[in-house]
Amino acid sequence: MPKSNYSIGDPKAEQLIQELVDLCGNEVAPDLLKEIMTTVVKLGREHTDRGDFKLTNNTLKELRHAYRVFLPYREKRKVVIFGSARAPESDPIYGMALDTAKALAEKGHMIITGAGGGVMEAANRGAGRENSFGINIRLPKEQSANLAIEGDSKLMQFKYFFTRKLMFIKESDATILFPGGFGTLDEGFENLTLFQTGKCMPRPILLAEPPGGTYWPHLIRQFEEELMPKGYISSIDMNLFHIIHSVDEAIHHLDDYYRYYHSLRYVNEFTVLRFTKAVTPAVVDYLNHEYRDILRTGDFKACGALETEKANNEFTDLPRLVFQFNKQHFGRLNEMILWINRNLT
Repeated sequence: MPKSNYSIGDPKAEQLIQELVDLCGNEVAPDLLKEIMTTVVKLGREHTDRGDFKLTNNTLKELRHAYRVFLPYREKRKVVIFGSARAPESDPIYGMALDTAKALAEKGHMIITGAGGGVMEAANRGAGRENSFGINIRLPKEQSANLAIEGDSKLMQFKYFFTRKLMFIKESDATILFPGGFGTLDEGFENLTLFQTGKCMPRPILLAEPPGGTYWPHLIRQFEEELMPKGYISSIDMNLFHIIHSVDEAIHHLDDYYRYYHSLRYVNEFTVLRFTKAVTPAVVDYLNHEYRDILRTGDFKACGALETEKANNEFTDLPRLVFQFNKQHFGRLNEMILWINRNLT
């Protein structure tokens, strides 16, 4: 929520900020615009390091541009596909990425990649230019955009990895990771960390590799033999992701995940899961028996939109499942969402 007491403490500055807010003519978030402009004035008054200003300026410009590019497509589900930029066209991984993206596009999904070569090129090729986004990164050794997305209005150029990674998560509904190097692993662990800590909404995270591959099994073995025995992660965390070996498995898993599940919203102490089909009493009873370990207190309850959601006109027609989540066992939450999708009849 906006801070009601967040101000400069200077009447003249406050008046100028309010005039700028009024000039924007934005009726959705004038309070937040006022905070943003207040922050800019505070920054200008408090800092003298030009590098700080350059970083802040570039960050805001990158985010504003990315918001504008994605805005017309917000109603379509999107899948971000990561993988090695060095995978040649002859590599089975390249072929699987191409076929997966093509199948997803045929199902109505759009594809987001890092716009480079290898797996990224395969995914943009498979989806087709009309169903593709590219979020490129400017590097000292310049990464050129692949030909499947080069010149498209949905290709974005980023200076900073952190803003680029933010957009990958913010604008997508699912993640598919193919084998790759440090960059792929960085994105994969970022996705897992954000989900594990509740800093992103629930999503399918799929580790993809053709049959017989060893990339993901070796990594999972490290989880099981090193991280879990030492308590660095728990067995529950293993439910944050799934390994797949075919295009059909990828499509089946995404279909399962979003069969009825729509979105999640936190409203005060409550966690609200929205579905496109009403959660039946039998399902609620099962959850109250089998998934009580994720509750902080109380029970699972089926209901309609909460008052806060109604006030914001947030998908008010969708049925809900409301509960007080402990905000720790996100692997179990992920497992539960899949179970509900598969058992609503």
